[in-house]
Amino acid sequence: MNSEKGYIMSNPKLLTISGALRKGSFNRMLLAEAADAFGDAEVTQADLNLPLYDGDLEEASGVPAQVQTLASQIAAADAIVISAPEYNKGISGVLKNALDWVSRVEGNVLADKPTVVISAAAGRTGGETAQFMTLSCLAQLQVRLIPGAQVLVAASYEAFDDAGKLKSELDQNALNARMQKLRAEVV
Repeated sequence: MNSEKGYIMSNPKLLTISGALRKGSFNRMLLAEAADAFGDAEVTQADLNLPLYDGDLEEASGVPAQVQTLASQIAAADAIVISAPEYNKGISGVLKNALDWVSRVEGNVLADKPTVVISAAAGRTGGETAQFMTLSCLAQLQVRLIPGAQVLVAASYEAFDDAGKLKSELDQNALNARMQKLRAEVV
């Protein structure tokens, strides 16, 4: 039951956010697996192909339409799952830029949103540093981070089969557990 809305939600709205723009990225594959593990939902994929944050642009033209769209998707979502790739031992510029822009939208659309962060990376830690940095940024934006064991898919270049499915039962079980905890927050 969603106590804020006072009813049982049978088909929640799940927003997936990939910190990688590449269509075939391992983080996008991980998000697809996460959406499957979440179960029945209206799934929306966020588009983070946004202009770089620039205070002069914001002052001259306001918040860009693409950012307003993202903010609207966040506001409409019942739950959010973010896949945070690790670039050079840190958060991707794409994801950080999106969070910076969203923080400039009127009201805090991320406040109290049930959110899970997952990662896939080529390295042996599976994106642990990027995930830590992403969680730090999200804490400032007051999201409701759902606790649980981290989902860190290491050696991502060999972690998925040709159909984009996770090969490791251990990774799949960890992802299933996190997504079921997220679902329990909204259903």
